[in-house]
Amino acid sequence: MKYISHGLGGGPEVLVLGHTDLPNLKPGEVLIKVAYAGVNRPDCSQRSGRYPPPKGASPIMGLEVSGHIETLGEGVEGWSVGDPVCALCNGGGYAEYVAVPASQILPIPQGMDFLQAAALPENYFTVWVNLFQRGHLKAGETLLVHGGSSGIGLTAIQLAKAFGATVFCTAGNEEKNVACLKAGADAAINYKTHDFVKEALVLTQGRGVDMILDMVGGDYVDRNLKALAVEGRLIQIAFLQGAKVQLDLTTLMVKRIAYTGSTLRPRSMEDKAQIAQELKDRVWPLLGQGTALPVIHRVFDLSDASEAHALMESSAHIGKIMLLVHGHANGSSV
Repeated sequence: MKYISHGLGGGPEVLVLGHTDLPNLKPGEVLIKVAYAGVNRPDCSQRSGRYPPPKGASPIMGLEVSGHIETLGEGVEGWSVGDPVCALCNGGGYAEYVAVPASQILPIPQGMDFLQAAALPENYFTVWVNLFQRGHLKAGETLLVHGGSSGIGLTAIQLAKAFGATVFCTAGNEEKNVACLKAGADAAINYKTHDFVKEALVLTQGRGVDMILDMVGGDYVDRNLKALAVEGRLIQIAFLQGAKVQLDLTTLMVKRIAYTGSTLRPRSMEDKAQIAQELKDRVWPLLGQGTALPVIHRVFDLSDASEAHALMESSAHIGKIMLLVHGHANGSSV
């Protein structure tokens, strides 16, 4: 099969099309013939050597795909060869075929095509875990999303709104702010021209927000504490500006703030199976109704993965960057 190799690692230019054997199926896995694969920040980190795959995972990049089930592994029940699916991969998505635990595959929501479906798993798993499982976001609460125009950001805005929260976000220019507002944000803050702490306090009449979803890190951490309300929750999912920070924890103690974070890829198969089931029960019906759909920025051919990574690292995109593998450029119907 064809796949994307990142060789010994480096910049986007190291990504080249190669050939390798099809994955060997383990018991409980299915082999998916990939239609589309999503491009995510962790892929860029893996390519550059900062995020090695967990033990036993495919060394090939790619954490989410859509396609048809090609082969069922030993012990797999409830699925049939030919079923259209999307899946959260443990790796291996940048290829024509990928082996995935059956517990991490989901049916394609009603009315969605393969392109949209491939944009779901990584972002929707991540947002569900952090906003709802860990953060316990409730209807009527206020949420501030940093990086609102990213795939994660737009997903967070839409799901939080769908479950009754008031949502503010930050983004770096007017075009991105407009995209966030179109996705449902109640207010969008240009972090380059405005102080998000002051803006968050103004928007909440001085109270502060109940929750912040942060992928920036660096000096944002201390500022986030200032922007949170008493009993607020700070959820960390990445550190684009650095994981080592200096901050005054007095604010955390005085406001009784809960600070937590998580990464998705190293979690157990049992954890991921539970997340998948909750998404199927709580979120997939919304998607089938046309609510909280992923925003696709651009689709690249698999052989142009280096261009896709360069775009991702430029942060010029709004929404998801995708790779076309076996599908059609128009998304291909299910």
